[in-house]
Amino acid sequence: MCRLRDCSVCECPENEFPKTFRESSSHSHSSDDIVCQEGKPEATVDRTIDTKAFRGWIVEDNPWTNDDETDTDEMTYVNLQLNPERYTGYTGPSARRIWDAIYTENCPKYPSGECQEKRILYKLISGLHSSISIHIAADYLIDEKTNTWGQNLSLLYDRVLKYPDRVRNLYFTFLFVLRSVTKATDYLEQADYDTGNPLEDMNTKLMMKKLLHDSKLQDACPKPFDEAKLWKGQSGPELMQQTQRQFRNISALMDCVGCEKCRLWGKLQVLGLGTALKILFSVNGQEHSGQTLQRNEVIALINLLHRLSESVKFVHDMGPSVERIFGKQISASDQISR
Repeated sequence: MCRLRDCSVCECPENEFPKTFRESSSHSHSSDDIVCQEGKPEATVDRTIDTKAFRGWIVEDNPWTNDDETDTDEMTYVNLQLNPERYTGYTGPSARRIWDAIYTENCPKYPSGECQEKRILYKLISGLHSSISIHIAADYLIDEKTNTWGQNLSLLYDRVLKYPDRVRNLYFTFLFVLRSVTKATDYLEQADYDTGNPLEDMNTKLMMKKLLHDSKLQDACPKPFDEAKLWKGQSGPELMQQTQRQFRNISALMDCVGCEKCRLWGKLQVLGLGTALKILFSVNGQEHSGQTLQRNEVIALINLLHRLSESVKFVHDMGPSVERIFGKQISASDQISR
């Protein structure tokens, strides 16, 4: 139940439940009624969907993530275009506890002298964290009274640009996910994108082929990440299974996010990262041939690649000028304090 002022949904009193809901306690209330909404409207999930939902695809759980994707009883369809990743007002101890639990309990920052296998999970999560911070800064509620949205460049600098390793990890995560997409080219190109709308299905297939066979991308980055170099030592299989367990824990922590829209994007992108791990590495220590991805995994993977690419572009476009402005301000304040 949401108990934070800045979160979007609260639990309704029982007298507000429809009669059929009160009679059957096995079905949870979705809190879609406006009476049930609380806090900032920008944190509310818009559940408007197209008239026809996706059909078909493989039903197989991802061993890298905690969610049981084949159990659809508690799932709902959400139009991501109506729920952009941006500022929601979700701050404070609750939000910090989630990130603290992710880093301290599941992916501590190992020193540079440690093997790459031990450091990879931290770099991936740090890169994802940087991307999330960038999207919050890029689409920020500047003035709540007038509902004015814009860029918060000081937040961009304070959370990401001030730390070169966070920028490097953003690029690392982007290349990692890009490699997973290119490695799954055969599967993604032939997948059945069936939404019940033939025109949109055709456009989806064309856009996917354009992404997978982009000549400029292939020339500039023929092999974004070389996964063959990992897990080859004597302790390789053990380290992989440890990383898999830690990532499953991280995916489970996404259910603890207090803001509904933050939880939506957190779960989506962690599933996308788990899908990339599934594509690039063996499953449960066993080598596997061929890819079997389910619909939600493909959606999550492509959305994650999009989010990361937008973050990289924003840093590339805005980074130099932001660093010049805020870097000088910090240098000047340091001189004054001295």
